Amino acid sequence: LVGLLLGDKGYIQKDLFLQLLDRNLKLVTKIKKGMKNALISLNEKIVLRKRPIIETVFGYLKNRLEIEHTRHRSPINFLVHIFSTLISYSLQRKKPSISNSFFLG
Repeated sequence: LVGLLLGDKGYIQKDLFLQLLDRNLKLVTKIKKGMKNALISLNEKIVLRKRPIIETVFGYLKNRLEIEHTRHRSPINFLVHIFSTLISYSLQRKKPSISNSFFLG
């Protein structure tokens, strides 16, 4: 995996950030009160602002596809959950979509 990982303020830990960075994943979160401002790109700021909307869409899809959220106790269980969600979505006749202009601002 390579790219951005959006998380809650609770995920802010230097050790976790460095571990993910070693794996080519950049953790992007909002800043807690009293923290120094970190340098993030304009694109990362835009995507971070859209995160609540993205979570709403995911919640809608999970509700519509009747997929339960489970606590993943292993990486295999996590992947099985992701694949089953994608397969359920791909089998739907009418698929909700988001236009590309959504990410531009």
